[in-house]
Amino acid sequence: MLSHDRVWAAIDALAERHSLSASGLARRAGLDSTAFNKSKRLSADGRPRWPSTESLAKIIEATGSSLNEFIALVEDRATAAPDALPARRPSVPLVGFAQAGAGGFFDDAGFPVGHGWDLIELPAPGGGPAYALKVQGDSMLPLYRDGDVLIVEPGASVRKGDRVVVKTTSGEVMAKVLSRQSARTISLVSLNPEHPDREFPVHEVEWMARIVWASQ
Repeated sequence: MLSHDRVWAAIDALAERHSLSASGLARRAGLDSTAFNKSKRLSADGRPRWPSTESLAKIIEATGSSLNEFIALVEDRATAAPDALPARRPSVPLVGFAQAGAGGFFDDAGFPVGHGWDLIELPAPGGGPAYALKVQGDSMLPLYRDGDVLIVEPGASVRKGDRVVVKTTSGEVMAKVLSRQSARTISLVSLNPEHPDREFPVHEVEWMARIVWASQ
C-alpha cells in the first residue's frame, strides 16, 4: 500500500542498504543534505509532506537501484515477492584523485556531491557513510599502487598512526599517515620514502578522511 509513512520508510531503507544516513543519501543524489530530515516529513501545521518524484528519481539513480527495487521497499520486504529485492552489498561512489583535487566535487565535510559517479560495491558493511578513491600515479608506493582503490570514511574518528587521505585548500590530495594533530598543525608521514613528510597549518587542510580499506 502506498502511504506517506511507507514512502519515507523506503527512503530510509534505501539509505541503510548503501551504508548512508538520510542526509548522506541526499548529498549523494545532489540534493540539499536536509532534504530527507525527519523535520521535513511534516509541514508546519502537521500535514504529511511527500518527497518529490524528482527527488525519488535522483536517489534511485545515485544508488544504482531500480524503480522496482524502490517499490519493493515501499511495499515492505515482508510482503514483497522473495526475489523482488535481491540482496547485495552496499555501493559507494568511486572518485579519482584528480577529481578529488578539483573544486566543486566535495562538500565541506569531504563527501562527494552530485550524482552520476561510478559506483563500487563495498567489500564489507561499513561503519558509516563512505566513498572510494582510485589511486593515480606512484606517489603512494610501496603501500598503494596506481589503480588501487581506497575506501575512506570522512566521518570516522582519526587518531595518530591512522592512514588518511588529506585535501589541502590549494587542491592537493594525498594519502599519508597521521603522525600528530594539534589545534594549530597537522603532521603527516609519507608512505613513499622518496616523498617528504608534510606539515600543514590546520586552516590549510580542507578535509581529512580515514582510510578504512584498500584493494591491494
